[in-house]
Amino acid sequence: MQPDAKEDFVPPPTHRAVVIEAGDRVRVRDDVPLPALEKDQFLVRTEFVAVNPSDTKMRGPFVTVGGVLGTDYAGTVVARGTDVTAVDIGDRVCGAQHANERQRASSRVVWHVQRLGRQGLAEAAAVHQHRGRVYFRRRHQHGRSRVEASGTAAARCPGREAGVYPCVRGQHGHGDHCHTAIETVEYVFTSPASANMIPIAACSPKNADQVKAYGAEETFDYRQPDSAAKIKAFTKNNLRYALDCITTVDSTTFCYAAIGRAGGKYVALDPFSPHAATRGNIKTDWVLGPTIFGYGSSWPAPYGRPPSAEIRAYGEKLWAVAQKLVDEGKLRHHPVKVLEESGLEQVATGMEMVKNGKLSGQKCVVRIIS
Repeated sequence: MQPDAKEDFVPPPTHRAVVIEAGDRVRVRDDVPLPALEKDQFLVRTEFVAVNPSDTKMRGPFVTVGGVLGTDYAGTVVARGTDVTAVDIGDRVCGAQHANERQRASSRVVWHVQRLGRQGLAEAAAVHQHRGRVYFRRRHQHGRSRVEASGTAAARCPGREAGVYPCVRGQHGHGDHCHTAIETVEYVFTSPASANMIPIAACSPKNADQVKAYGAEETFDYRQPDSAAKIKAFTKNNLRYALDCITTVDSTTFCYAAIGRAGGKYVALDPFSPHAATRGNIKTDWVLGPTIFGYGSSWPAPYGRPPSAEIRAYGEKLWAVAQKLVDEGKLRHHPVKVLEESGLEQVATGMEMVKNGKLSGQKCVVRIIS
């Protein structure tokens, strides 16, 4: 147990939080109700939060007035329900929880990060949402990959000698998309589910060395007009999977041009333009990352989703796989940009940085507790 965590801690009735008010104004309030813990829930004292582009998009029909913003966090467990056994008071954890949905933390979808120490919580805050999105993409790419109870993952995938190439499409100036792309490359490189695959990436030359350090076999400058042709040459016209972290007409067109003659599968981060999806031998899909928790989505079309116990169970198993990689030191955090000033008030500053594309190859993190 950490010295500042106590078994007899009583959660207060209210807490400070970043909320959306009428007119889409972002404000820090001191009196946001804190729901009582249910028996299968626990409470984390948040010490660091990460800012995602999805936070900047929570406007209009995507948010309820008075709703709480935020997803990625890291901190210390200070209270738990009577049925919670997977975490203890004082454990350092990181997770992703859509605060506006009023869904509280589950011990099956957080990662223990004791080995990182207190100083590592900033990095821990930066990993969670996008790891979940990356793992969920894996399911969309290959259908229902098997996740074994032993904590390893397996998918129907030929050996490396067969030259199975997944390509990840990122972009300079899109900090969130860049680190999602890098984490996708790392997942392909480290996960047992993707052993034998050969990850490549289309990215900015500025970030090429970083992407290779996370496991990419080769990188290609997406801005060059012959980049897709170079990918075809490198993969011997055998690129089978494309993961699009940008999801514009240009990025979809790029991915389609790079996929090999036999076709394959294209998975995007958002709904994509059907006008750019021009080849009948390429299957398509797009991922709504937050639904990996199984709660579904009340967002407007085409983002609405019903709850799914099947997806929830799949997500819990994948979290166990990721926890094993964390424990073994195989899952590295993305480079972070910790804002100099601390406090919830700095979240708005971070949101502006992300919205205006001020970060490249970094993720914005805010220290909540000085």
